[in-house]
Amino acid sequence: MGSHGEPTPHRDSGAPRVLAVVPARLGSTRMPRKMMRRETGRYLFEHTVRNTERATSIAKVVLATDADEIRAAAEEVGVEALITSAQHPSGTDRVHEAVELLRARGEEEFDVVVNVQGDEPDLPPADIDLAVAAFEDPAIEVVTLCAPIESRAEALEPGVVKVVRDAVGDALYFSRSPIPSFEHPSRPPRAGAPGLEGVLRHIGLYAFRPGSLAAFCALPPGPLETTESLEQLRWLEAGRRMRVLQASRTTFGIDTEEDYAAFVARTTEEIRTR
Repeated sequence: MGSHGEPTPHRDSGAPRVLAVVPARLGSTRMPRKMMRRETGRYLFEHTVRNTERATSIAKVVLATDADEIRAAAEEVGVEALITSAQHPSGTDRVHEAVELLRARGEEEFDVVVNVQGDEPDLPPADIDLAVAAFEDPAIEVVTLCAPIESRAEALEPGVVKVVRDAVGDALYFSRSPIPSFEHPSRPPRAGAPGLEGVLRHIGLYAFRPGSLAAFCALPPGPLETTESLEQLRWLEAGRRMRVLQASRTTFGIDTEEDYAAFVARTTEEIRTR
């Protein structure tokens, strides 16, 4: 049964066993203590966990936090939580420690580990399943998501991470700058085209094979990761491949008070119209 007494979605016995880890730290530069916000009647981390549980590919969801306060709140609402180090430089490192903690207590091994960021409560469960399905290809090590960028302002915003892919869909580069360039002076104008063809927004879900997750966290940060402040560049700098799949729709993480207010308004309206 699911966490609320609902039937657990059927999973093919031959399908990979998939763990989802939701990293949720208490501190945040732009919005401190956001994981504990509860204006909707649910903690922000709780929304993300419950949404992730709706993905039919997921066998288990755990919260990985650095704060006893979040762990206690998770216990209060029936979410399994693990205490991880407060010193992790990235959410991926926190996810890896959570996997190691589960292994140390004798949990069954998982074939795929999905990192769903705690401030991504609106990620379509079908897109989580899409990322997991990619591992049917034995050559795939890491998967993430993207969506088209639809406005010039979004393409120019440093807070929106852009990605370019090769012909098979693997990442060539991630950047806070607009890539590929859509305003080069030598580019001929195209009637009726907005000039944003091929400009993709990165959506920060990651799925790993366990060995690839361990390898990622064993790598030292490289100069490109440090320059762009984007942890996924560590993998590309090491010469590894990351598959980038197009999501069903664009989703937005909650980074500011404005983001959270919009989320509360959407959630309240959904509850009202049910």
